[in-house]
Amino acid sequence: MISDTTQVNTLEEMLIIAKKKKIETEMKMAVSVDEYLASSDQISFIKRGAYAWEPLLNNMSSERSKITIDGMHIFGACTDKMDPITAYVESNNLAEIDIKSGQEGSMHGATVSGSINLKRKNTLFSDYGSEWKGTYQTGYEFNNKQFFNLGNLSFANDKFVADASVAYRKASNYTDGKDKEVKHSQYKKFNTSLGLAYKTSPLSALRFDAIFDVAKDVGYPALPMDLWLSRALITSVSYKKLFEEGLLRVWDTKLYFNTIEHYMDDTTRPENLVHMDMPGWSTTFGLTSKANLRKENLSSEIQVNAYQNIAIAEMRMYPQDRSERTMFAYSWPWVTTRYAGVSLGNSWDISPISQLNFGGSLGLNYNHSKYIDFNWIFYPGAPQEKTRFLPSIYTNYTLFANKFNVTIGGGYGQRAPSVSEAYGYYIYNSFDRYDYVGNPNLKNETSYELNASAGFKTENLNLSAKVNYFYIKDYIIGEILSLGSPMNYQSVGVKGYTALSYAEIVNFSLNGSYKITPNLQWKGNLTYARGKDDKGGNLPFIRPLSYQTAFVYNYKKLSVQTSLNGDLEQVDYSPKYGEDNTPAYKIWNLSANYAFYIKNNKFIFQIGAENVLNEYYSTYADWGNIPRMGRNVFTSLKIDF
Repeated sequence: MISDTTQVNTLEEMLIIAKKKKIETEMKMAVSVDEYLASSDQISFIKRGAYAWEPLLNNMSSERSKITIDGMHIFGACTDKMDPITAYVESNNLAEIDIKSGQEGSMHGATVSGSINLKRKNTLFSDYGSEWKGTYQTGYEFNNKQFFNLGNLSFANDKFVADASVAYRKASNYTDGKDKEVKHSQYKKFNTSLGLAYKTSPLSALRFDAIFDVAKDVGYPALPMDLWLSRALITSVSYKKLFEEGLLRVWDTKLYFNTIEHYMDDTTRPENLVHMDMPGWSTTFGLTSKANLRKENLSSEIQVNAYQNIAIAEMRMYPQDRSERTMFAYSWPWVTTRYAGVSLGNSWDISPISQLNFGGSLGLNYNHSKYIDFNWIFYPGAPQEKTRFLPSIYTNYTLFANKFNVTIGGGYGQRAPSVSEAYGYYIYNSFDRYDYVGNPNLKNETSYELNASAGFKTENLNLSAKVNYFYIKDYIIGEILSLGSPMNYQSVGVKGYTALSYAEIVNFSLNGSYKITPNLQWKGNLTYARGKDDKGGNLPFIRPLSYQTAFVYNYKKLSVQTSLNGDLEQVDYSPKYGEDNTPAYKIWNLSANYAFYIKNNKFIFQIGAENVLNEYYSTYADWGNIPRMGRNVFTSLKIDF
């Protein structure tokens, strides 16, 4: 929101966004980005190991969501989805994570399930001379022998800001609830970032940002191969200007470039009869430009997005003698994607107790496959290039009445098939053990959405409930093909991406908190989802009824937290897509932290345990039913200076 005070204060509020919420949970300070996202009732994960989980927003696969970093479009380089965008940042270089459900997430482009925007930390300009600030955090987790170091350093004066961060994590194989080692679950990760901002005038600033991320020796116990190396460089330069008067209040434009390389191989799996390498590359450059406008009770944001991405992935098969190569194919045959779109979001304060939000987007999506010959094997004559129009629209109305608030809304939108869905060639899915091939002739997937929420809040009690319903026409999913034979010796057949006439997904969540005493607080949530295809069959990876309840006790410098969470039995599973019944489980967690000062530096020490009772379990979304981590004692020390 624009400030009407002095020019300098206005600039500081708008040019650089301050940290709104710590990227940590009440149970654990040094969480990974995945662990933090998992605390949201809107997000669940598919896990193929201990690293780089695939986020599911509204119980939909990552193809149906739009995941960005500071609004930048970034695309993974792994056909097995082992490098979601969330894997290329760390918790210590993020300020907040903005989650939008359904078509409200279309500000960043075409989507069905919504958007996840990872916002980096940006230090404010200083009015008090030169200021140095920093944070260092270290710790150890005993189950998988994970050692981590996270550091941040910033400098600011009235003209210049510099932000830097570094993170390193190294973990060995973890043990499950039966104290058995889960092989190939180790990983190493290094992440660093740099941000430089210069105030070009009292109402404008120029900023440069870069992130460099490297992961090595990452094991995936649910897959037949592991990650040898993943590397990402993410850069941007942006210019932001404020306007004190008139309709236009803020104009923010960013140019960005990112490149990712990802090398899967099975050299650590001598049991494989045939060895395979699966390298992939993804390069994107783009532009995002947005303007904030305000006139009386109406606030608007107009955003333009444009980018080009080139996705390349290879399969290289070898006999036991790796000096000879027996097969080569492109699993992503040099696919170029170009997108240009404009999005509009409006917020209209109709009265002091009611608000209307509405907007939409219109995008143009272009694909070109350099080696379309691979797709012609299954779809003769399929077009080498394809242009699609992707419209969306949404609205919701909120009413505030005393201690209550109610929101109702709806949306309509379309998305284009992903690179794998349209052009993938023999992408092995170890979950259902089929090789998947893309279909360039797929139609746009079309979503019709309804949503509602209600809340009640007093000084001590806060209750809220949310529900949404998605009717998705031409729902893209894999179906068995009679044509073709498996390429991977572990496959049982070939599936082609096709479109069901429709699918339906319902999501419901109930959240509550209550301040029992000034020092003791309770929090809890309950979530449920249901997904069906056009024949009434179950959709895969739909979370069963899940719950979490927690108590937090604060006394002076001491804080103690305990929580219980779990899923009920997954009875609505889908054998057709490789799922089976997963039993119910419950996990008890406990932690305590103590804050103290040495000179002017703040220290926080935390010790805790996850899965205190060492329960043996796997969930509906654990690829191949790999067991989760057993009891894990963790420690952490954080210093603010």
